[in-house]
Amino acid sequence: MAATPAPHPQAPPKPTWDPRDPVRPLLRPTIRIRLTLLYGGMFLIAGILLLSIIYLFTAQSLTDSVASLPFKIVKGEVQPTTAECVLPEQGTGEQFNAAVSICLRHETDLALQDLLRRSLFALLGLSIIAFAFGYAMAGRVLSPLGRITRTARQVAGSDLARRIELDGPDDELKELADTFDEMLDRLERAFTAQQRFVANASHELRTPLAINRTLLEVHLSDPGAPVELQQLGKTLLATNERSEQLVEGLLLLARSDNQIIDRKPVDLAEVAERAVDQVHAEAEARGVEMRGERAPVVVQGNGVLLERIALNLLQNAVRYNVPDGGWVEVTTEVQHGQAVLVVSNTGPVVPAYEIDNLFEPFRRLRQERTGSDKGVGLGLSIARSVARAHGGRISAVPREGGGLVMRVTLPI
Repeated sequence: MAATPAPHPQAPPKPTWDPRDPVRPLLRPTIRIRLTLLYGGMFLIAGILLLSIIYLFTAQSLTDSVASLPFKIVKGEVQPTTAECVLPEQGTGEQFNAAVSICLRHETDLALQDLLRRSLFALLGLSIIAFAFGYAMAGRVLSPLGRITRTARQVAGSDLARRIELDGPDDELKELADTFDEMLDRLERAFTAQQRFVANASHELRTPLAINRTLLEVHLSDPGAPVELQQLGKTLLATNERSEQLVEGLLLLARSDNQIIDRKPVDLAEVAERAVDQVHAEAEARGVEMRGERAPVVVQGNGVLLERIALNLLQNAVRYNVPDGGWVEVTTEVQHGQAVLVVSNTGPVVPAYEIDNLFEPFRRLRQERTGSDKGVGLGLSIARSVARAHGGRISAVPREGGGLVMRVTLPI
C-alpha cells in the first residue's frame, strides 16, 4: 500500500482587509498602537515604582527625624542631643525659639540629603531595569524584521522557494511579510518561465543551425562542386559558426546570471591549465607565448562555468595581442583569504575610460559590432556574469606598455 503523503503545513491566515484599501479597521493592532501601549505602560509602571519608593523613603526619613530630635526635655529643661544644636542657657524666649528653629532646620537638611541620595540610587536602579526591559521588548517587537531580513538574504542566494510565512497579529510587519511573500511568488514564476524559455530556445535555436552546418559540410565535401560554390559554402559555414557561437554565448549568459546552488570543490589552477591547453594551438599560430605559475587554489563552484571564465579571458588575451613577441601570463594564488586568477597580456594600449565598456555585451575596443573574426562580443560579459554567480568579481586595468591585466576574485 502506498504511503500517504504528509500534509503540507498550512500557511498563516492572510489579512482580513485589503492592504490597498485606504480605509482600514480602527481597532487594527498596528505597530504604532502596540509600541504606544508598551512604552506608555512601561513609563507608567516605572513612574509608580519610583513614586512608591520615594514615598517609602520619605516616610522612613520622617520617622527617623521624629525619633532623633536635636533636643529633649528633661525635668522641665530643654537639653540638646547633638553637637550641632546649641541652645542658650539664658535668654529671651525669642532667642530660644530661634536656636530651636536652627536645630530643626539642620535636621531637616540632613533628612532631605539622605532622601535625595536614596532617590538617586533608586532612580539609577530603575533606569538600568527599564533599559534592559525596553531592550528585550524592542527585540521581541522587532524580531519579525530580523526574520524578514534572514529570508531576504537566503533569497539573495537564489533560494526563491523560501517564504517568510509570518504569523502573529495583523499589523504592518505582517503586511510587509505577506507582500514580500507575494513578490517572491511572482519572482519565482518569472525565473521559472525564464529557465523554461532558455531551455526551449536552446533546442529551437541550436537545431536549425546544426542542420545548416551539416548541409553545408555535405556540399563542401563534394569534390565536383564548382570553386565559386565551395567559396560560398565556406563563407556560409563561417557565418553559421558565428551564429552558433552567438547563440551559445547568449544562452550561457542567461544561465549564468543566477547564483550557483550546486557547488563542488574546484581547483582553480586545474581550470586555468585546461583553458591554457585549449588556446595553446591558437596562441602558437599567432606567435603568442603562454607563461605563468599556477598555485593550487580550491574554490566552491561549477567547474564548467569557471573554466568558461578562464577560457574567455585567455581567448581575448591571445586574439587581442601584438603581432610579434606577444605573451600571455596566467597565474592563480590566494590573496587575503580569496582565490585570485590573473590573466595579463601584451597588446594595444587600452584607455582607462574604455575598461567599463569592454564588459558590455557586443562591445569591443574601437571596433564595430559586426565584421570581426575575433568573437561575438560576449566573452567578458559572460565572464563577469559567471564570476557574480559564484559570489566573486572581475576587474580589469590597463597594463603599462599596452594590454590588460584581468583579475578574477572568488571566495574560497
